[in-house]
Amino acid sequence: MPCRARNYGHAAIIQPPHGQSSWRRGATMNTIQAIWTGSAGMMILLASGCNSNNANDEAPADPATIEQGKQIFRFDTFGDERQWSDTWRLHEVIPAAVDPVTALAVGLKVDAEALPAAVVKGIQDGSVDLKSPATTVALLKLNAVVGLVGKVETVSGKDTLTRVGVTCALCHSTVDNSFAPGIGKRLDGWANRDLNPGAIIALSPALSDAVKVVYNSWGKGKYDPRFNLDGKNGPQAIPPAYGLKGIHRITSTGDGDDVAYWNRYVAVTQMGGQGSFSDSRLGVSVTYGTLDLVSAKLPALQAYQLSLEAPAPPPGSFDVAAASRGKLVFSSRGQCISCHSGAQFTDANMRLHPVSDVVSEPEPGGAPSYASRSATKMYRTAPLRGLWQHAPYFHNGSAATLGDVVTTYNTRKALGLSAAEIADLTEYLKSI
Repeated sequence: MPCRARNYGHAAIIQPPHGQSSWRRGATMNTIQAIWTGSAGMMILLASGCNSNNANDEAPADPATIEQGKQIFRFDTFGDERQWSDTWRLHEVIPAAVDPVTALAVGLKVDAEALPAAVVKGIQDGSVDLKSPATTVALLKLNAVVGLVGKVETVSGKDTLTRVGVTCALCHSTVDNSFAPGIGKRLDGWANRDLNPGAIIALSPALSDAVKVVYNSWGKGKYDPRFNLDGKNGPQAIPPAYGLKGIHRITSTGDGDDVAYWNRYVAVTQMGGQGSFSDSRLGVSVTYGTLDLVSAKLPALQAYQLSLEAPAPPPGSFDVAAASRGKLVFSSRGQCISCHSGAQFTDANMRLHPVSDVVSEPEPGGAPSYASRSATKMYRTAPLRGLWQHAPYFHNGSAATLGDVVTTYNTRKALGLSAAEIADLTEYLKSI
């Protein structure tokens, strides 16, 4: 059990389970012993050496490793062209039907820093045709489409897209719109909540109409990372990939203990990369290809992701006085701190929560519980750093705004917060 509570020398103090004022636990939890004590309702963790071996707690990697991970995050497909080209044939669809206007409409982003000056000028003066699929092919040749990697060859004197694959950045990177909407500098780790991955996949001529209906039902900013394994449809909000350092349970259901677990799961079972993933808890064992193009890249990829800090809220984006009042609500009547504790605002390193604890279920549209489809059958408490940036909220995106989040908790937990307290707490969440 990692030591994530507030430390006082060799002791740490956290709150006991709700309604439990006196409880003793003599069993050693790694190097920690816990004693619930007194009606004051505090838990004292007595530690003889509070150390964690979790990879997410490691010291920052050297710059060369982080840079290597950055290149993997942005440009490595792990050989997933076997799925996106060989099976789904999207390399045929893009030159035929996906012009830049269409690409931007489904949430794809363009890296302005990858554009030569002549292309920048052409976009500005209109001489670059943004309604031509040939322009999309040209952007892929420049490696300028965030999260898509295309192989462009000259065939009969014409640039021809012969292969296409996707990278981590497709879903977990966006741009700052500094050049134009959807075109700007990369913001790695930011969830691309404009992206409509289901609609992109549904362009494949290899899929049945029934499967395309499912993919097209997901909408922007959502993806179901279990659908192709269990056949159930319950899309989840694409999560950010920043602010993960020091957090052991990095998925909404806490399936893996470090980022590398989820990177392997996604690279193999979702992107279709060449390698293996196995988890007996899920009943999943998948191997694609005869080469392992995933495993050796996971350490550097994880190092880069752990280097990505959650973004601070923009100046003027919240009411400072109201946020100050809301912080008190957060720590008292709102009861938020009972789970959203510590520097990362989460107790995920210490426990997971049963479905009955969360307010984000039942799932929208009658979908099956996402936890029921996971390895743990439970949920972690989401960390809150950078919360202002990635609406909609909850694992399933069922809360459109932070105000909706607070109102949902107030209603379902019967907190009895006033309208003023709800407003103040919302402003505090924007400030984190």
